[in-house]
Amino acid sequence: MGRMTRGPQAVARWSARNPWRAIGLWLALVIVAVGFSALIPTQNADDADYRVGQSGRADQMIHEAGLAAPDTEYVLITGDREQAVTAADQLEAELAGSPEVQEISAPVFSPEGTLLSSISLRAPPGDEDPAITDIKAAVRTITADHPELTVGQFGDVSADEAINERVAEDLLSAEMISIPITLGIMLFAFGALIAAGIPVLLAITSVVATIGIYAPISYLVPSEMTASSVVMLIGMAVGVDYSLFYLKREREERRKGHHTIDAVEIAAATSGHSIIVSGVAVIASLAGVYVLGSATFNSLATAAIIVVAVAVVGSLTVLPALLAKLGKWVDRPRVPLLWRVNNRIGEGGISSRIIGPVIRRPMTALLAGLVVMIALAVPAFSMTLRGAGLDTLPQDLPEVQVAQQMNEQFPSEGPSVRVVVTGGDAAAVFGALNTVGADATESGAWTVTGPVITSAGGTTSVLDLASTYPPNDPKTDDALLTLRDSVVPEQVDAVSGAEFAVGGDVAEQYDTTKVQADGLPIVVAVILTLTMLMLIVTFRSPVIALVSTALNLMSVGAAFGVLALVFQHTWAEGFLDFTSNGTVVEWIPMFMLAVLVGLSMDYHVFVLSRIKEGIDKGLPPTVAVRAGVTQTAGVVTSAALVMVSVFALFAAQSMVEMKQMGVGLAVAILIDATIVRLLLLPSILVLLGNRAWWPLRTRTDQPIAPDRQVVPALV
Repeated sequence: MGRMTRGPQAVARWSARNPWRAIGLWLALVIVAVGFSALIPTQNADDADYRVGQSGRADQMIHEAGLAAPDTEYVLITGDREQAVTAADQLEAELAGSPEVQEISAPVFSPEGTLLSSISLRAPPGDEDPAITDIKAAVRTITADHPELTVGQFGDVSADEAINERVAEDLLSAEMISIPITLGIMLFAFGALIAAGIPVLLAITSVVATIGIYAPISYLVPSEMTASSVVMLIGMAVGVDYSLFYLKREREERRKGHHTIDAVEIAAATSGHSIIVSGVAVIASLAGVYVLGSATFNSLATAAIIVVAVAVVGSLTVLPALLAKLGKWVDRPRVPLLWRVNNRIGEGGISSRIIGPVIRRPMTALLAGLVVMIALAVPAFSMTLRGAGLDTLPQDLPEVQVAQQMNEQFPSEGPSVRVVVTGGDAAAVFGALNTVGADATESGAWTVTGPVITSAGGTTSVLDLASTYPPNDPKTDDALLTLRDSVVPEQVDAVSGAEFAVGGDVAEQYDTTKVQADGLPIVVAVILTLTMLMLIVTFRSPVIALVSTALNLMSVGAAFGVLALVFQHTWAEGFLDFTSNGTVVEWIPMFMLAVLVGLSMDYHVFVLSRIKEGIDKGLPPTVAVRAGVTQTAGVVTSAALVMVSVFALFAAQSMVEMKQMGVGLAVAILIDATIVRLLLLPSILVLLGNRAWWPLRTRTDQPIAPDRQVVPALV
């Protein structure tokens, strides 16, 4: 295994011979990281970080001209018309003199009789979000004073506060549930409390350390709102898995009679090597999404990369130190029933019964596995991507309900575009934009929501249009392209020196989706190239690299198919507690691809490494495959159960994108640990025989164990 193997051995040897130093350094890392998170506030991404395409250019032009609209909070009052006016007057009186408020617009009524009051917020100094404490207090007051009315509040600031609070609640709930579930799986895997607790403890400390480490890094890569959820999601999964791989191998070697230090070093040379390869593969896969330059992907990838790196370091340093210090005590205290069941199941468990028929009839097993994978992947071809919006937020949030009511009864406040023109003669630009507004209104797709606004210097003008179509209607995109390609250029291009850009909510969503769709082939190529190179370097076989990559893509395709099947239809709404909008959130598939290609390496590297040990010893491919799959069955099954359980918990979160991430990852790992590991991978390796390991020259200078013999455990 070369230098990559000697490295983990050297680290493990030092940690095992200096356990208190290794443990102390790990604790110091965690404490310093916690200090970072306490002293350094995480820098969140702002609107400018999300600018892409023509909509990003439009937003930049608006801000440079000083025409950016202030943040606004909306108050909806439903009930008797006269009482609603009285309540609105009281709201204005309550907010008189408030430093949070810049202006309160005159209230307007919808055709249904709902009153809308718009409150422009005063921008605070620096990068802080506007305060709405006084506004929320005023809304509570008029709600209490007018019980006969229904009063609700919505705005970007109040919605962000409510969403962040809900995400924090969901994350805490997932943590509280995932820890006992993971500990239970580890107890079943080891039958001993200390052995079960070590992987869980290392995973938790890895997550805590990552949150602290990311705090200063967020000033270079601003944090996305869901980054903490991704840290929890990935950190618990890989943290437990890596520790599990290492701990299982160390116990196995100790049972063979090796001294604790020797067992730790052997585990470092084998499982430690696999952990490094797997960790580097995950990091390489995640790094592939940086080519998009997206604020969302940069944040999520950075958070995930940090937690994977921390988990790898912990597994190779503090874990050997703990094992060396504990020695045989790692198997104490034993849980009598679980200990007996664990030992009685024996090596391989159910997998040992499945692998026999697969090896005897590899072609049948291969075809059966392919049929299942193709059937699951077919719905992926109908996947429709769309940006996150009101319908992907928790529908029980009062702010979301108010926003939906506002969109229905006040369409001019709903999805919109902003036609921005800079340069050229101001009067000519003004006339051109008025003509654009008339043409857009005549098309039936847009309505003009106000007069043309011109900057103080007359250099930039803005026309606001509201879509007449409901949110997520595909016709909105067609109307946007018509504006950009014909309606606006026909008028603005005639003005010498004028430059235009069409932005706004509708345009931002379209541009973001298009950038991701256009960048997908590049990201896929980068990820697959990096991971294939990793596999070639690890196993010295391009055939193994191609087979593993193809199987990874099959797992991802099947997961995408399930994702489309579940979230684009309504049959799972009750079970998963969401309302389908017929789409998948645009960033989910690409991020899932990066995560899954990396996480799949856990099992492939671990199983293939055991199989290659047999091939290197001169065993026939059928014997090596049987031994490798059987000997890794327990640890792979336990690791997969941990990942699936953690990911499945996120399917119960309030945010639809977190549900989609949880379902997609859980399904992919389940498929990878069952159909791929037990059917496709072994059947392909048996059919290829020694050709799978080309150009490796197999050893023929020792007796070959017949397929019927019991193969001893491979070191």
